[in-house]
Amino acid sequence: MVFSNLLLSQKELTKNYKRFDERVLHFGFMLGVNKSSFDVYTETDVYKNYGLTSLMSKSTPGGQVGIVATMKLKTPIVRLRFIPTLSFQEKVLIYNYVNPDPLVLTPIVKEQRVNSTNLDFPIMLQFRTHRLNNFAAYCLIGMQPTIDLQSQQYATQSSVAPFLKIYKKDFQGQVGGGLEFFAPYFKFGIELKYSQSFENNMIQDNTPVSLPIHSLYNKGWWLSFIFEG
Repeated sequence: MVFSNLLLSQKELTKNYKRFDERVLHFGFMLGVNKSSFDVYTETDVYKNYGLTSLMSKSTPGGQVGIVATMKLKTPIVRLRFIPTLSFQEKVLIYNYVNPDPLVLTPIVKEQRVNSTNLDFPIMLQFRTHRLNNFAAYCLIGMQPTIDLQSQQYATQSSVAPFLKIYKKDFQGQVGGGLEFFAPYFKFGIELKYSQSFENNMIQDNTPVSLPIHSLYNKGWWLSFIFEG
């Protein structure tokens, strides 16, 4: 009898922010970190043509801040979420070349760093579970147009220190999920997303850093902390 009363008392926890799901629109803000890199596809015979033994993309950390707008679509379970975001990213390409000195086995290593300051416009469909007391979980899927404010698409190329030219605009797909915790006057969420570009992001301008590359695709992980009222 005591055990059953204990279970009943656990199920009847007081719900915070009871009217949250009654409203159609919710607004808030987002803070987070990201880790971005490239999917790299090289040309054929890069060793023969350029002395390149390997070309790798290294993930580097960044950050983001955004404004959250969430709209209920007839039911609390399905929502439309829009988060205009300012994100900061850095991607690193590592080139390993054959050393011209036959007595030295250590390759020559060169790096290309691509810095981005992006305006992101992710539009996501959110599928949420019913609330369990003050907790809920969700998954999401959507798309993200992006404008790189730091893009050097139209910059004059340098013959002394050539750099990779990346297109200013990009279009990515996103999938992810999250957890929501209801406080008395706001909702706090933790969200993890993966994004992948659908288009080649690199401009081929026949420089030593771009010639070995056939195509580059943006990709990244996004960890966000979301507050909604």
